Amino acid sequence: MTELNSAHSELVLASASPRRRELLAVLGVRFSVAPMDIDERAHPGEDPEDYVRRMALTKAQAGFNRADTNVAVLGCDTTVVIDGRILGKPADRDEARAMLAALSGRVHRVLSAVALVDAAGSAERLSSTEVAFRAISAAEADAYWQTGEPADKAGGYAIQGLAACFISEIRGSYSGVVGLPLYETAELLNQKGYGPIPGIGQA
Repeated sequence: MTELNSAHSELVLASASPRRRELLAVLGVRFSVAPMDIDERAHPGEDPEDYVRRMALTKAQAGFNRADTNVAVLGCDTTVVIDGRILGKPADRDEARAMLAALSGRVHRVLSAVALVDAAGSAERLSSTEVAFRAISAAEADAYWQTGEPADKAGGYAIQGLAACFISEIRGSYSGVVGLPLYETAELLNQKGYGPIPGIGQA
C-alpha cells in the first residue's frame, strides 16, 4: 500500500471485516485496523438509510474517540433491505432460512454507508444497490447454511461467495454489496485529503 497523499495523520479502518480490509487496500492507501464493538440494533421505526448511515458514523466516531486526535477513522456499515425491513446477521439457521425465503425470487436493496471522522469533523456517503435473486429452494437454503458462510453476513448471504449462484442481476455497486463501496469511499477519502487520487469530489 502507498503512503497517504496528505499531510494528515494515520487512517484507521474501524472494522473487523477482512473483506473491507481487502477492498480498502485496493485504493492504495495506508491504514491500520481498529474494530469497534457498538450496539447495532435499529431504533424503532428507523428508516433503513438513516440506520446504515448512523451505524457507519457511530463506528467512525467511536474509533476517533478512542484514539488521539491525529487520526482519521473510517467507519462502514452494510445492510440488506426487503419490503422496508432491515435484515441483519442471522442469529441461527432458522433465521437464515427465513431471510433467504424472503429474498428468494425477488429484488432487494443493499445499503452500504461509509463515514470519515477526523479532527476537522465528519463526512459520509451512501451506496444503494439492487440485487435480484432467483428462486431458492428450502433444501438449497439448508445446504447453504451448512457451509457456514451466511452466519456473519447481513441478509444471510455473501455475494463474493457461494451465494453468487443465487444472484441473477445486480444494479449498482458490487463492492458496496461486499461491504465497502469503493466509488463512494474513494470520493470521500479524496474530498477529505486522504485518498489516492487528489481532486475527486472537489469539482
